Amino acid sequence: MEKTWLNNYPSGVPADINPEHYHSLLDIYEQSIVKFADKPAYINMGKSITFTELGEYANDFAAYLQNTLGIKKGDAVAVMMPNLLQYPVALLGIHRAGAVVVNVNPLYTPRELEHQLIDSNAKAIVIVSNFADTLEKVLDKTPVEHVILTKMGDMLGVKGHVVDFVVKYVKKMVPSFSLSKAVGFKQVLKQGRELTLKPVDITGEDLAFLQYTGGTTGVSKGAMLTHRNMVANLEQVSALLGQCLDEGEDTIVTALPLYHIFALTANCLLFLKFGGRNLLITNPRDMPGFVKELGKYKFTAISGVNTLFNGLLNTPGFSELDFSSVKLSIGGGMAVQRAVAERWLAATKCDLLEGYGLTECSPVVSFVPYTIGKYTGSIGVPAPSTDIRLVSDEGEDVAPGEAGELWVKGPQVMKGYLGRPEDTADVMHGEWFATGDIAKLDEQGLLYIVDRKKDMILVSGFNVYPNEIEDEAVTHPGILECAAIGIPNDASGEIVKLFVVKKDQSLTEQDVIDHCRKRLTGYKVPKVIEFRDDLPKSNVGKILRRMLKD
Repeated sequence: MEKTWLNNYPSGVPADINPEHYHSLLDIYEQSIVKFADKPAYINMGKSITFTELGEYANDFAAYLQNTLGIKKGDAVAVMMPNLLQYPVALLGIHRAGAVVVNVNPLYTPRELEHQLIDSNAKAIVIVSNFADTLEKVLDKTPVEHVILTKMGDMLGVKGHVVDFVVKYVKKMVPSFSLSKAVGFKQVLKQGRELTLKPVDITGEDLAFLQYTGGTTGVSKGAMLTHRNMVANLEQVSALLGQCLDEGEDTIVTALPLYHIFALTANCLLFLKFGGRNLLITNPRDMPGFVKELGKYKFTAISGVNTLFNGLLNTPGFSELDFSSVKLSIGGGMAVQRAVAERWLAATKCDLLEGYGLTECSPVVSFVPYTIGKYTGSIGVPAPSTDIRLVSDEGEDVAPGEAGELWVKGPQVMKGYLGRPEDTADVMHGEWFATGDIAKLDEQGLLYIVDRKKDMILVSGFNVYPNEIEDEAVTHPGILECAAIGIPNDASGEIVKLFVVKKDQSLTEQDVIDHCRKRLTGYKVPKVIEFRDDLPKSNVGKILRRMLKD
């Protein structure tokens, strides 16, 4: 395909980047820690840590993993926490020890957590105590050998007073743990400070993250993202946005969870690379509290999904904030609505720029150039060093201007799904990754998503796969069969609707919802239930979700 989109690149943005610019993410960490030493790197609940402190804490953490827990190069370490100062410390520490970060949604149910820990073969987990009861229910079934417990405020005074975990607290929260298994985060840093970290040689082909995403099979799969994948995507985003950023001076509002690939790359790692500050919002659902926190800082950038921007715009006090320093607003994870983009511009005087990405692409594939500015409804232009194809159902490239499945090739595309060669083969065609999204390219070289080939449901930027919903719903003895689809919703883009054929005629909508709530994370729980006498099926008996959508 002719790269017509290059004509839309801002002046100075190269057509290609060098994915080997850094040996690994560790190179980026170390350079930023030295270059921006005394500048604040992450802020949370009124406490900030500098780049120097980040480096010191991460070194302590890594030394403990390596020397005390015996974590070796390539071992998987799970991190299960919301946006807290402990997150970047654990992230850098795990990588310095040569291990692989497995990001875990803290709101996972025991079933979801068990699958991810087993699938990733996680040797250790760093978890906030608030969610330890979930871990307790499945720990014995997983390969996890070591548990590091942390409390919400553990990093808020760590420099001044290191306090060991109270034994009775550990026993109360997680009675099945032996004391050798459960250790406090502060205790880890204290003990690690007395240990020596042996350097680990990390190459670009070594895994940096196992980032879990759903699939058409309904089973969550670990996308293997290498250090080269992540470095490449950071270089691509740096090329697109670097002219908007001032090294060592920017503050980005990080309300999306860092365990999500969007915030991980665009916020946590990109602004670390540029010496910026991440203002970590632990609970963005508390919109009044969120707005109050924003009033304390002169932030220059913010990223989010459509629902977050819409929520802020409808929260009292937001319009009175000082937006004079805001120069970059990034929307991703789900489609940005025109009405929200226009209201955002009117309120902040800053264009809301939309990007497109997938977990399997580290994640950024395309982005609206800041020189275009105004809302177009497009997902912008492919990033530097990114090739695209638009492919028909027959596997042929479509004619110019026609819609086809978006295929992506570039250094940011994953290595594959961990331990799932068949699933990998379903989406990887040589070097090309088939996204499952239907797109078209206009004459100006701008990409537009027009539909989804997959049955995936997108709730506030999170992938929800119908098979997983259906597999859990039918475990209810009153359900004969069911089918899940996504339906439009002003607040979250889409919500889950479940069609149900009853086995027990006394079954109610609330029965179904309550059952699903016990087995699925909140955003996956069906919000609408419709009972039917039967469901449309193909001649081989496959339920036709598309007919239910129509």
